[in-house]
Amino acid sequence: MEKDTKNQQGQINIELSEDVADGIYSNLAVITHSPAEFIVDFIKMMPGVPKAKVKSRIILTPQHAKRLMYAIKDNIEKYEAVHGPIKADDAPAFPMNFGGPAAQA
Repeated sequence: MEKDTKNQQGQINIELSEDVADGIYSNLAVITHSPAEFIVDFIKMMPGVPKAKVKSRIILTPQHAKRLMYAIKDNIEKYEAVHGPIKADDAPAFPMNFGGPAAQA
């Protein structure tokens, strides 16, 4: 039986289905953790709407969370090298308020 040469080289084959490839918009992430895992909830908040909905939840081991942190840091550095610094204000205070009129029914 012949082995896949890609697997011998440590490469993996990643499949991206159409529904996942479309992505999910998120403008807020809430991160919690336990001794065994990190939980990242991606949330979409709308201006003037007091209720927000979790659109996706990712659960990571602490080791993978740290690898993700390094990967994001590396990608931000590469982005800024091409596009210039990303302007970021201090972390917003909670509750977040995007302004605009209050929601009415």
